[in-house]
Amino acid sequence: MRKDGRANNMIRPIKITKNYLKYPEGSALIELGETKVICSVTVEDKVPPFLKGHGTGWITAEYSMLPRANEVRKVRDSVKGKIDGRSHEIQRLIGRALRSAVDLKKIGERTLWIDCDVIQADGGTRVASIIGAFVAVYLSLAKLTLKESPIKDFVAAISVGMVDAVPMIDLNYDEDSKAEVDMNFVITGKGEFVEIQGTGESRSFTQDEFEKMKNLAIKGVEKIIELQKKVLGSSE
Repeated sequence: MRKDGRANNMIRPIKITKNYLKYPEGSALIELGETKVICSVTVEDKVPPFLKGHGTGWITAEYSMLPRANEVRKVRDSVKGKIDGRSHEIQRLIGRALRSAVDLKKIGERTLWIDCDVIQADGGTRVASIIGAFVAVYLSLAKLTLKESPIKDFVAAISVGMVDAVPMIDLNYDEDSKAEVDMNFVITGKGEFVEIQGTGESRSFTQDEFEKMKNLAIKGVEKIIELQKKVLGSSE
């Protein structure tokens, strides 16, 4: 058992509150254990210049963390004058994950701006952002007058790792900080992989360890997508 009482194959409690904000076309608050992220989607009737006239849309994301989302205050990017490398990497991951779930040609020349703002961080902020962002995107697309749904599939993400040589799912901050191996999986409802991020933090890892972590991730994402469908009232 882990310090919070979970088995190694158990995800922290997840709560998704849809339509959390008044003004965006789609929004959700996701709570993954003590990690909390507000996800919102703004729909603009235009696309980046490289897509103009091609009859297809675009999805992009911005990610940020409030100064006191952590135990120690984080300086705002606006004060530093640039986005830090970690935030840039995460927001690109969120964009790739959500583009995999949507047929961009079916939304026309529109851009979906996803904003993921971490209000409290205890590990897994990037995977929580993807989970919540999908819900917000789904809600925003439901408000558009389209001939058919552009949703190709559900998508979610989860972290896994090796902690004290034991494979664990959904690492909190304490577990993540001492993990020998740290991985993030982005997986669709069909069980297809969108992205796998894996790093040997203090050592390399074996094929057998990878398979164990992958299997944990697959089962974990299946449960998360079940929750997304329940929240959205979808049977897709």
